[in-house]
Amino acid sequence: MRGWGRFLIATLCGLVLAAGVHIASILATPYLAENDAFSKVQSTLTADAAQIISAPGGTDTWMPLPDPAVAVAACAFDLRNGAIRVSAQTGPNLLSFSFHRKSGGVFFAVTDRAAVRGELEIVAMTARQLDEARAAEDENEPSRDVRIVAPEQQGFVIVRVAAPTASQRPQAEEAAKAVSCITEPTD
Repeated sequence: MRGWGRFLIATLCGLVLAAGVHIASILATPYLAENDAFSKVQSTLTADAAQIISAPGGTDTWMPLPDPAVAVAACAFDLRNGAIRVSAQTGPNLLSFSFHRKSGGVFFAVTDRAAVRGELEIVAMTARQLDEARAAEDENEPSRDVRIVAPEQQGFVIVRVAAPTASQRPQAEEAAKAVSCITEPTD
């Protein structure tokens, strides 16, 4: 009887230890990955427009198995240099932005249904930058910008433009590449 008790305790300890290691490795993967999404789009930090990252048959794209019905572009941002203004003209094809943290995870998403007069424009900034922008505003003429607060200073924006038919694919890619991602330097 005494041997079974020791065996049971050792087995339970082993299972708890294995579960802890498994959970820790899953949670640490985004921080330890060398070839994550941000490192792949980091080269777009200096670009003023989104770069195509998924195109069928494209050799310079890095997303595996691209969806032929969606043009995907991306631009990275670093809010230490100032807020980022992401804007696009809407058209007949569905357009969406999703803002991602560097460490992974979406913190904001919007589609072209939120566009005003055919233009979709979002300004991402830190909480401090938002406070400074509010303090600098003229109270008689408030800003009409859609402002979002990013949980991290670095991240990236994924732009998706739907192409319901193969003939609309070039139009969708052009719309995705036309999205501007401009850093507004802090004063």
